[in-house]
Amino acid sequence: MLVTTDELAHHLADPRWVVFDCRHDLTDPARGERWYREGHIPGAHFAAVDTVLSGAKNGRNGRHPLPAPEGFADFLGRHGVSDTTQVVAYDDVGGQYAARLWWMARWIGLTKVALISGGYTKWLQEERPVTAEIPTLRPAVLRAIQNPSMIWTTAEVEKRMSLPGSALVDARAPERFRGDVEPIDRVAGHIPGAKNRFYKANLNADATFRSAADLRREFSALIGAAPTDQVGHQCGSGITACANLFAMEYAGMPGSKLYVGSWSEWIADPERPIAKGE
Repeated sequence: MLVTTDELAHHLADPRWVVFDCRHDLTDPARGERWYREGHIPGAHFAAVDTVLSGAKNGRNGRHPLPAPEGFADFLGRHGVSDTTQVVAYDDVGGQYAARLWWMARWIGLTKVALISGGYTKWLQEERPVTAEIPTLRPAVLRAIQNPSMIWTTAEVEKRMSLPGSALVDARAPERFRGDVEPIDRVAGHIPGAKNRFYKANLNADATFRSAADLRREFSALIGAAPTDQVGHQCGSGITACANLFAMEYAGMPGSKLYVGSWSEWIADPERPIAKGE
């Protein structure tokens, strides 16, 4: 699930490894590609959060709905990914965006998918090579085998609000969860019953992931008696939720789900309840 910068450096010329740069800025969605064109890990391809890792919005399905699985598989295939490829994703914020590609790749059936421990930030700190050269495409054949069981819909979340034995984990910053501020969505607060786990709590100061043992202890305390396959993850739009889902998997707690629409889909219907505070 994690590869070190050393491991990646040794595989930069390996055609069996395909690397994706997922850097993004929520306040300036075009900035990620500008950063990529200014410099990236040699051989890395750019995966835009708003277009490649998201689908069409209709005003009711949140800010980052999923694209068609066949379209995402076509993108990966055009960039050299087959079902035997080692896919590696990175960003510069501890996996916030790269984890979305990791999750989506698994959603369409890939199993060899990893994040770079420490991401682009660690790569630069170690003065490893960077280039502005866009890699040549070497297409491969990839067929999507979608796994719908990895997803919770809004209807599923609504049903589980009144059922014991499940948990919904909100990855947003505590002040957004409480409803103190809301810099992105039009309504502040959180889904009633959700538990807050800011995704940055999974990281060390250098943006590497904390130990699996530490993560397991903290997530176990958070979800209580809920089995891991009865745990859902959400955030504002289904992006940073993937970072918590990744952390649970890395901690040896597999099977949790993604509420893709998250808060931005939840509030699309003013009749749905909201909560504030802890």
